[in-house]
Amino acid sequence: MSDEPSGPAIPWAAIPFFRGLRSTERDALRPILRMKAYEEGETVFREGDPALTFHFVVGGKIKIVKTAPDGRDVILEVLGPGDPVGAVAAYEERPFPASAITLEATTLLSAPRDELFALMAVNPALVRGLLLGLTSRLMEMTRKMAERGSRVEYRMARLFLALAERLGRERGDHLEIPLVLSRQEIADMVGTTQETAIRVMSRWAKENLVSTTDTGFRVANRRGLEAIPPGD
Repeated sequence: MSDEPSGPAIPWAAIPFFRGLRSTERDALRPILRMKAYEEGETVFREGDPALTFHFVVGGKIKIVKTAPDGRDVILEVLGPGDPVGAVAAYEERPFPASAITLEATTLLSAPRDELFALMAVNPALVRGLLLGLTSRLMEMTRKMAERGSRVEYRMARLFLALAERLGRERGDHLEIPLVLSRQEIADMVGTTQETAIRVMSRWAKENLVSTTDTGFRVANRRGLEAIPPGD
């Protein structure tokens, strides 16, 4: 892992938390921000670590992983450019509820919690930006919890649509998701069994919706995924 100077290269517009700031507010923030480059497979923070820093993804991908009671690592979500990492825990000053591990070479923009809060105390615009970002994050978490009451195929469709939106690459008449996930990992992410995930993925492959490749997934019919209803 290597540190990079913050300076003028900070991608303000790429981070929703900071997008609406004026130049004077950005100048106030600049001294406390740090850009860090992580290699693939590096741990940004571990479950249970104190949340002393706000992190934001500038480039690359991070998986959020929680240890299940049986010892397995369960992938909760995958984060990409612009996403906050552990922001709710940092705001509430409680331990990180899960671990963050890079899926590829990743760059993070980070700010120490105490220093950021000291700036927010004298700059209401920073407070608005942070709260808007946290509200958006909490709404996303609430939406995911609500989806748990829907049928499994719908939850799997929403997962792949989210991955397509975040990571997808257009390739002619289809879209590629360069992320390898096992059937068990898919099941964990949507709250179902491995057997059910296998059954749905097999049917989708036959229906030419989503198929598995050596490097991830091939989405051949995005509209078909969008049309899957939440109930029977």
